[in-house]
Amino acid sequence: MTSGESVSADVAFVQSPLGQVLSAVLTEGSASHRSIADYLMRNPMRGTALKIEEMAEGCKVSTATISRFARDIGFGSYGAMRSALAETLHSALQPVEKLRSSIVRRKEAVSPAEASMEYARANLATTQGALSQQALDEVARKIDGARTIYVLGLGMSSSFASLLSLHLQPYCKHVVEMAGAGGNEAAAGRLVHIERGDMLVALSFPRYSSDTMRLAHFARNRNACVVAMTDVPSAPMVPLSDHVLYASSAHGVLPGSYVAAVAVIEALVATLMVSNKSNVRKAARLTEVMSEYLVDPAV
Repeated sequence: MTSGESVSADVAFVQSPLGQVLSAVLTEGSASHRSIADYLMRNPMRGTALKIEEMAEGCKVSTATISRFARDIGFGSYGAMRSALAETLHSALQPVEKLRSSIVRRKEAVSPAEASMEYARANLATTQGALSQQALDEVARKIDGARTIYVLGLGMSSSFASLLSLHLQPYCKHVVEMAGAGGNEAAAGRLVHIERGDMLVALSFPRYSSDTMRLAHFARNRNACVVAMTDVPSAPMVPLSDHVLYASSAHGVLPGSYVAAVAVIEALVATLMVSNKSNVRKAARLTEVMSEYLVDPAV
């Protein structure tokens, strides 16, 4: 199985009923339970084969804690949880195996460019299926009520942070794009004044930047609202965030595909723009200000 197919299977697993239970534990569970849930979310296939002692060693907890975890999420024993894990993973892998077989059959006919387009279409479909208007509305309301919006993206994610910042500026009183000249140290300096009433929007896609997590942790400790835009519920930004918007990024060759990330940014900004009448007036003023700088279509 290719890395892209593996990521697609992980997405299906996380969206399963068992995956949703593990996601809830990641958010609300004890430290030891979060460690186990995180391990299973990141290594679902390995979890189906591990003995309880091996699982305990991998999660750095006791076997008693593993057994208690299994009972707490609704299973009679560790063995029952492992069987459910295997069954869930098998269901998640079925569509991926169909895709793999299809790609193998068409291997000679499909160019790398065509395969990349297929990944883009699949990521858009996965993202659209998982993204709710309610989640977008909640984030848009938070943006509308925030005093200052800090937008963070490092590495490949910096391009999307710039795009989001550009879209937000006409509709928010104060937008701070953190990435830029000076690198990560300058980004940290721009965040130093964040506090309650402010918002950090952190974009984090493979390859994940550890500095993004460190800065998000700082913002959280300052009681700011933290919104993440990332690819899967097992991504490292999720436990640090109050709200998460997901954009699938599976790709067979590249570290990630970012088509869906752009689509989610556009969906969020569109939701914000139509959320109240004042934004419509702001859009009209923006058009008026920019009109003299644009090429006249009649020319």
